[in-house]
Amino acid sequence: MSESTTPTDSPNKWVADHTRAYLDSGGEEGHLWYGPDGKLAEGVPTLLLTTIGRRSGQPRRTALIYGQDGDDYLIVASKGGAPADPLWYRNLVDNPEVELQVKADTFKATARTATPEEKARLWPKMVEVWPPYTGYQERTDRDIPVVILTRAS
Repeated sequence: MSESTTPTDSPNKWVADHTRAYLDSGGEEGHLWYGPDGKLAEGVPTLLLTTIGRRSGQPRRTALIYGQDGDDYLIVASKGGAPADPLWYRNLVDNPEVELQVKADTFKATARTATPEEKARLWPKMVEVWPPYTGYQERTDRDIPVVILTRAS
């Protein structure tokens, strides 16, 4: 991941605003997610994920809801139940070396898609964090991936 290139944030204004607040406050304002309407979305924890664009080679950053499994972080490639995977997921499949920011802690990590056996155990954890994931899965024919992020040593 290039340290000299500033990542491009989401083109979605409220996601970009959330990301900017997260960065500017060291995670103090962005770690617990506030929805686009300004209300706390049930205290849902978020992290910042930076991937490398599979076509552009440029860093791309987005804020995502996360859970934890031991020392690993978990994210869900739901895209709200859309028929296609989110672009950030496609990027990390092509290049699993990513950067995370959780609160003020910024670090390198390796991403991988949970196996079916792992997903059977991890999906309920993520639904506990964000119950709408259940509806997202019902809305689409694709199997929504759970991604495991392991801090680089």
